[in-house]
Amino acid sequence: MKTKTTNTSKAQEQYVKNIKRKAMLIRLYQITLLIIFLATWELTARYDIINDFIFCSPSKLYATFIAMLRDGSLLRHIGVTLFETIIGFAIVIIGSLIIATLFWWNETLSKVMEPYLVMLNALPKSALAPVLIVWLGSNKTTIIVCACSVAIFGSILNIYTGFVNVEPDKIKLIKTLGGNRFQCLRLVVIPSNIPNILSIMKVNIGLCLVGVVIGEFLAAREGLGYVIIYGSQTFKMGNVLLSILILCAIAMILYLILEKIEKKLSDYF
Repeated sequence: MKTKTTNTSKAQEQYVKNIKRKAMLIRLYQITLLIIFLATWELTARYDIINDFIFCSPSKLYATFIAMLRDGSLLRHIGVTLFETIIGFAIVIIGSLIIATLFWWNETLSKVMEPYLVMLNALPKSALAPVLIVWLGSNKTTIIVCACSVAIFGSILNIYTGFVNVEPDKIKLIKTLGGNRFQCLRLVVIPSNIPNILSIMKVNIGLCLVGVVIGEFLAAREGLGYVIIYGSQTFKMGNVLLSILILCAIAMILYLILEKIEKKLSDYF
């Protein structure tokens, strides 16, 4: 028995080591690929294989980053874009949960509204931005509404689909025990959909960021979207590419934060 336990323990340790080694190798490959990409970019720009004015180079982007950091404009633009994204994201999640709950509660309402939601979800959201500017003006409210419009319709449909696909036997059990519709929602529907809601949140954070950038293209005087559109108009390509890279980093960081939250909450559901 002791030998069996020892062997099992060694096998488990070896398995854990293999998993860790594989994760380290993947991380090493990722870092190596990034270094190769940056080195190739720098060398091709320096030796005029690509146009340094249009494509810049990592060294020029670094110089632009330091210059914008010193004058305070970079942090201000990042802060504005982050603020608008988080506000839009919060509105999308809260609004989607409320509306999806209303649809689940009232089946007639859901059947009436579902075709309109499908249509609005399929509509290219960039087409709404000019209309929103006319309706709401050129301000932060327009940008936040633009961010919400990109994500909210799909979010409502996905959350509602999760609600109606809860196992009927669980609902029947609550009703058999004398529970009402609200208790079915609180004890079964919402807890069963926590993983689904968290997955939708991970998608929505990226969509809200996209919506904010679209809004900043047209209705902003600050923010990373404004830096991109202004830089392209004035041929400051360093500002444009730097802003795009920062947006990629922001999207990744926000996604990883939500993924961390999902992993922690998955232990309880």
